[in-house]
Amino acid sequence: MSSFEVIGGKKLKGEIVPQGAKNEALQIISAVLLTDEKVTVRNIPDIIDVNLLIELLQEMNVKVERPQRDTCIFQADDVNVDYLLSETFQKKSGRLRGSVMLAGPMLARFKKAFIPKPGGDKIGRRRLDTHILSFQKLGAKFDYDTEDGFFHLEAPKLKGTFMLLDEPSVTGTANVVMAAVLAEGTTTIYNAACEPYIQQLCKMLNHMGANISGVGSNMLKIQGVEKLHGTEHHMLPDMIEIGSFIGLAAMTQSDIIIKNVNHENLGIIPEKFQQLGIKMNIENDDIHVPEQDLYEISTYLDGGTLTVYDHPWPGFTPDLLSIVLVVATQAKGSVLIHQKMFESRLFFVDKLIEMGARIILCDPHRAAVIGLERKFPLRGITMTSPDIRAGVSLLIAALSAEGKSVIQNIDQIDRGYQYIDTRLQQLGAEIRRV
Repeated sequence: MSSFEVIGGKKLKGEIVPQGAKNEALQIISAVLLTDEKVTVRNIPDIIDVNLLIELLQEMNVKVERPQRDTCIFQADDVNVDYLLSETFQKKSGRLRGSVMLAGPMLARFKKAFIPKPGGDKIGRRRLDTHILSFQKLGAKFDYDTEDGFFHLEAPKLKGTFMLLDEPSVTGTANVVMAAVLAEGTTTIYNAACEPYIQQLCKMLNHMGANISGVGSNMLKIQGVEKLHGTEHHMLPDMIEIGSFIGLAAMTQSDIIIKNVNHENLGIIPEKFQQLGIKMNIENDDIHVPEQDLYEISTYLDGGTLTVYDHPWPGFTPDLLSIVLVVATQAKGSVLIHQKMFESRLFFVDKLIEMGARIILCDPHRAAVIGLERKFPLRGITMTSPDIRAGVSLLIAALSAEGKSVIQNIDQIDRGYQYIDTRLQQLGAEIRRV
């Protein structure tokens, strides 16, 4: 298993280009199953999770050409549906949370699908209720097989209906949208997720011949069509990586320009980092984070301590709370981090405390951070990456710390960040993969 060896305390400088959006990629690549014509996707991140999904499609007999690492041409004109019952699919899909999004297009086009237990991060329970209940409302029947651990879904005919989602799940919304585009009649999805990733998926499906209205809102209306066609699609830059680089620049007192961020789709992310006192300039479509000796956390107008919490879009994404938490450790002031969605995502703070951070873990969902104001630098230690976002947070901490740190289990980081070590080396970071 690979590790990162990091010598911290170095200021970084230069330009960095964010990868394509991981969460968008998992939806878009699943959607190629909806047509037998060619679909070209560009700006694909070269990361473990995405490459694993592409491998799954290839093993289902989807033709894949990859003229460049960030571009794939898919054609699903000879799909082997029975592969989904194989032991190989069971093992691979169980490692990948995104494999659940194959169910919607499989149900729509091939009338059956199989969903494994969720894989991926160890950040808490990830339920499938929203997916299964939505498919049922469209007319699918399901059965859970205790022996193979799969949900077996069948739907001879999907029929449009009105549904109110019990939560604005991004993957749940994507799955039911992909199922509904080929269903008979009109489907209305209320309390739908409206993240830029969902907007991108809907735009791509409309280019393929779907009829989806309400894109960008929490109510989607989908008029089913008989067939979808091929298209070309360019993915957004990864907003989570952009936020990570903003935090990295502040924490390491670096001067970094983040290129081509597609600022209009970042929502409240820049504002949240500005609330931590981080200065940044928007230059064309780039974000310039200048070197800053000290950043001071804002308070509320009545003087109360700032709380940063996750919320469905256009609120703050839960994937950046780990980054905000680690950046706050060297700020002036205090902040309460409230992670509502996952009950295990804050458990990496014990490593930050071991590095010298002042953090009180109130419960599985809340952590109070008392900033060190750079009076006491973090110190390097040996630690393990528990999930993608915590892993990068620990990497940011290590890059700012005095001395040497070792981060183990970096496969978790590689699942979400492409070539992160070599890209940071180009900024001057002393990081080595061993």
